[in-house]
Amino acid sequence: MTSPLSISVSAFSDTKNRLYLYKILIGVSLICFTYFIGSALIAKDYREKISRWPMEMMGTAHQPKPNFCKNQCRPRGSEALPEGIVVQTSNFEMRPLWDSDLAKEKLKPSLNLLAMAVGMKQKEIVDKMVEKFLSNGFVVMLFHYDGNVDEWSALEWNDRVIHVSAKNQTKWWFAKRFLHPDVVADYDYIFLWDEDLGVENFSPQRYISIIKSEGLEISQPALDPIKSVVHQPITARQKYARVHRRYYKSKGSGRCDENSRAPPCTGWVEMMAPAFSKAAWQCVWYMIQNDLIHAWGLDRQLGYCAQGDRVKNVGVVDSEYIVHLGLPTLGVMDGNKESPEPLRVDNRSAVRRQSFIEMQIFSQRWNDAVKNDKCWIDLYKQTNQQSNA
Repeated sequence: MTSPLSISVSAFSDTKNRLYLYKILIGVSLICFTYFIGSALIAKDYREKISRWPMEMMGTAHQPKPNFCKNQCRPRGSEALPEGIVVQTSNFEMRPLWDSDLAKEKLKPSLNLLAMAVGMKQKEIVDKMVEKFLSNGFVVMLFHYDGNVDEWSALEWNDRVIHVSAKNQTKWWFAKRFLHPDVVADYDYIFLWDEDLGVENFSPQRYISIIKSEGLEISQPALDPIKSVVHQPITARQKYARVHRRYYKSKGSGRCDENSRAPPCTGWVEMMAPAFSKAAWQCVWYMIQNDLIHAWGLDRQLGYCAQGDRVKNVGVVDSEYIVHLGLPTLGVMDGNKESPEPLRVDNRSAVRRQSFIEMQIFSQRWNDAVKNDKCWIDLYKQTNQQSNA
């Protein structure tokens, strides 16, 4: 017979053993839990380090950025560079290969640019134009449409201008490719002129002063009505005026009066000798079509780039006027120059026909763009409709 004491001792022993086992199980469970959590954290940290290795090897590991960096506007393509090294613009200033002190001799940078498409046949005319603009602090860029560059080397200013050559291309072809707004952003005004212009009565600096004071974003010098070939009456010089912005016509079709608000009565310049402000050129460049080189039809839309009301910001300067000689250029070529009587090839009629074709293409593109852009607001819609009526 088992005594009560032995039963109590056995029961106590069993309880103690169970508590001991529970403690062991709890301890093992905690160890396992800690192990699994620690392994997960170590693995995550390891994966992050592995993913950073390529960037760390190149020294580009991402660091936390302040909140203000999220809204920082950076030029496209420069995101990988520190902001202070980014240079957004360029110009046509030539730099010395050695002796940087030579660059310091030119204290004032050129603020304005003259760009012309030129050929050897108008060499004497171009010589006078370039001389005048260089002496007035302009940078000059010549587009050689006949491929002749070396033949200009005898002129004193030859090494001081920029030469670009491509055969049988117009100034608009050159402008689209070499006068991007970022490249010419250092210049206040861009003159994009033809080569057959007489400048005896023209001062570039006085002209700049006038268009600045008049607030003209797009302009041209008036044409001497006696000596010039005048295609549009609005370009003819008004003898006693400083500037005019409109043309008056009281008879015949296409009348122009004080209430006219559309080209060619007002807000219009011809394409032979336009001058654009920096802001206006930033707009005009985008309107030049890459595959249309004659730019016919572009003149009627220039007012959209006038940085405001085209009636006020587009005009013709009368006090500084030029002579438009109207000489044939593109399309007229001499054949074999070694022959005593070189064959003269005249493709002017074909060039003119292509100009009309491109004008129709541009007009259709403009109309399609207006129709398809639901967000665009035509500031001149009503006046344009009245002009076409």
